[in-house]
Amino acid sequence: MPIRFPQPLHPGDRIAVTSPSSGVPDNLRKRLDAAVRTVEDRGFEVVLGRCMDGSGHVSAPAAERAAELTDMLTDPAVRAVVPPWGGETAIDLLPLLDWDRIRAAEPTWLVGFSDLSTVMTPITLRTGLATLHGNNLMDTPYDVPEGLLSWLDIVSLPAGARFAQTPPDRHRVNGWVDYAEFPEVRELVLDGRGTWTRLDGDGDGDLDVEGRLVGGCVETLCNIAGTPFGDVPAFAREHAPEGLLVYVEASGDDAYTICRNLHGMRLAGFFDAADAVLVGRTSAPDGRSLTQHQAVLDALGPLGVPILADVECGHVPPYLPIVNGALGRVVHTADRRELVQTLA
Repeated sequence: MPIRFPQPLHPGDRIAVTSPSSGVPDNLRKRLDAAVRTVEDRGFEVVLGRCMDGSGHVSAPAAERAAELTDMLTDPAVRAVVPPWGGETAIDLLPLLDWDRIRAAEPTWLVGFSDLSTVMTPITLRTGLATLHGNNLMDTPYDVPEGLLSWLDIVSLPAGARFAQTPPDRHRVNGWVDYAEFPEVRELVLDGRGTWTRLDGDGDGDLDVEGRLVGGCVETLCNIAGTPFGDVPAFAREHAPEGLLVYVEASGDDAYTICRNLHGMRLAGFFDAADAVLVGRTSAPDGRSLTQHQAVLDALGPLGVPILADVECGHVPPYLPIVNGALGRVVHTADRRELVQTLA
């Protein structure tokens, strides 16, 4: 069955904001306001949901968060849904979402990353609806480096569109911006140098491989791999005769934990249909005797497929948005590095 892609957004379309995981505390509301203005400046209408409370680790009880997300994804007046950011326990929504309503509705873009992988990836896997793993709302005001796109650019593309992104060879190394002190910040400080890295045994060889893109955050997806919500082999059989490009990224867990998580995901079949694995750049700590790169190789080396690391698809800015369900082509040679995605 083909992947279903939402219709492109146009000025005047409505984008809804809800927090399926963590909400926004009062001291960061000015940053939320700045992010909303950024979206409105592109010509869109923005509506805020009820589930936005940031006083705890979740914005509302699970049933309320699930109901609001379901309502937004199935409301024909809403063309995209974006959270302020991720959080910790979006997994509690999975048994509460109205999967039949979501599957039957006209496709709506769901955007986000980090803990939102817990929801977005299952939606693509279970329904065949494309979702967008990209920068969250609170990061949207940042200027986008050359070679990359904003999620706002991608949701405005027509079905069938083809777009390429290339690494800017710069990333953030030191610190983060305090949104309470600098709510209007737009300059993305990229103080480190580095580009994509081949980890597998053919690290010096050229890479050019295609497949359907699917993946997300290791620390969240490891908890659903092998369950009905993380059944990648079934998705591959039903939606990806071209094969898969699986991408993963580590948020903050140390190398030993990431190694265990990736081993578990592999044993659960998460990578069975992968023709290549893309690994996001991470600032998560190494172990005393195991680096993050070594953790990936230890767990995923037995797959015998190309492994490309330090891709800008994770928690280290800048952000390279990836569409779950898009047909991808990754190229890595001595003089060319790009990820091409086709919304078809």
